[in-house]
Amino acid sequence: MTHLRTLRSLARTAFTTPGGVTRAVGAAALVATLAVQHPNSSFGRVVTRDGFSLLPNWRFFAPTPAVHDFHLLYRTLDRQGRTSRWKAVDVIEGRKPHQIVWFPTRRPEKAVFDICSELLPVLDQGVTRMSRTSAYHLLLAYLRRWVRVDGPPGAKGFQFALTQATGYDTGHDPEIIFISPYTEMTPGPDGASPAPSGKRADT
Repeated sequence: MTHLRTLRSLARTAFTTPGGVTRAVGAAALVATLAVQHPNSSFGRVVTRDGFSLLPNWRFFAPTPAVHDFHLLYRTLDRQGRTSRWKAVDVIEGRKPHQIVWFPTRRPEKAVFDICSELLPVLDQGVTRMSRTSAYHLLLAYLRRWVRVDGPPGAKGFQFALTQATGYDTGHDPEIIFISPYTEMTPGPDGASPAPSGKRADT
């Protein structure tokens, strides 16, 4: 009981003396911030009431951690009708010790991962449906830029393959999940070349 009275006295002193309102607001913000970090979904009500997104999200791990990496490969078609060999796009950068503290160059890698993740739900709906998504247009623009810099000169168009692998876990073989139709280097009026057909690699 003595400890409880002491705590009540400290709380009364903290919140009723000059500056008490500021301290109360700060304490409420601290408690709400800690609640937002909690993985239990019942704490999600705090986020829904944060209409202006004032509470930071500092979760060290994502709610659903990724267990695989996406890899892109491409091959080009030149103006003589010759097709090149498949070549990997070096999206994932090798890890170094200092990147634990500072790793800004991982942003393109994360962006490509997010774009590929957005395409997964529409893979089974065909390329016509996929070509209407902003993620597909972004991926084509990224690959066009990559082909212009890294690919053979004079490429007329390209085709890409989307694969996924378990990263450092070598116990699983990489899986090809999508092979695109031929795409022209110069995009059409809608930003992407017509895609008459396309298929998952396992069909």
